[in-house]
Amino acid sequence: MNDQLPVKLAATPLALRPKLLEMRSIAKVFAEDVVALSDMNLTVNVGDFISLLGPSGCGKSTALRLIADLIHPTTGRINWSETEHNHTISVVFQEPTLMPWATVGQNVWLPFRLASRSYRSCRDEILEALRLVSLENFEESYPRELSGGMKMRTSIARALITRPSIMLMDEPFAALDEINRFKLNHDLLQLKEKIGCTVIFVTHSVFESVFLSDRIVVMAAQPGRVHRELTIEEPYPRSDSFRTSAEYSAYCRTASEALQEAMGETN
Repeated sequence: MNDQLPVKLAATPLALRPKLLEMRSIAKVFAEDVVALSDMNLTVNVGDFISLLGPSGCGKSTALRLIADLIHPTTGRINWSETEHNHTISVVFQEPTLMPWATVGQNVWLPFRLASRSYRSCRDEILEALRLVSLENFEESYPRELSGGMKMRTSIARALITRPSIMLMDEPFAALDEINRFKLNHDLLQLKEKIGCTVIFVTHSVFESVFLSDRIVVMAAQPGRVHRELTIEEPYPRSDSFRTSAEYSAYCRTASEALQEAMGETN
């Protein structure tokens, strides 16, 4: 699988990263004139870790679904870079969405099963994905035998197995306790470093967004749109010492202030 790894650009300065996609004047209106997004503009570069931070109803999940091509904009367009036309996308949802009747290995196998590949033919790739999330000893276990954190690791392994160039993550750790959430935050950054992908991560947590991201996109609601972008100029890898640093506290304060502004901004 190593020859399939994308180019690692996470350490490249933000200003020098090639553009991956651009959301231009996006609006999304659902039935009964529910305006989820209006004039949404966002540029995503190769290797970015972007958190979409904002209150419920500001269109964060809608933006992810648009990028994943699960829904289509009402107006505006998403432009993908010509050099990134072969991009592969994986989505990790808030719930692990595992098949309870299938083993961990079989759940991770699902993308290849849908592509008509046998379990035997891709077992090495399944085991490598499980190793990346420290579940290599649970191939034959069932979801009912796993903790909440282990279920989410299985879901992430399933997303990783196709070696995506971009991972879309919709509040994947929201239901976990703080200890597991911190651990998976660390693990996610290590995984990103190993596979070199771009990550767009939805969260309600200021603290999580500051720890994980190099860019935070603070969104306002009614209708959903970008209120402000913040750059976290802290090098990777990030450790627990960053969480207790004065710099981290300052970034969290700035992000909290931007979020409060966004929550008070309505049209």
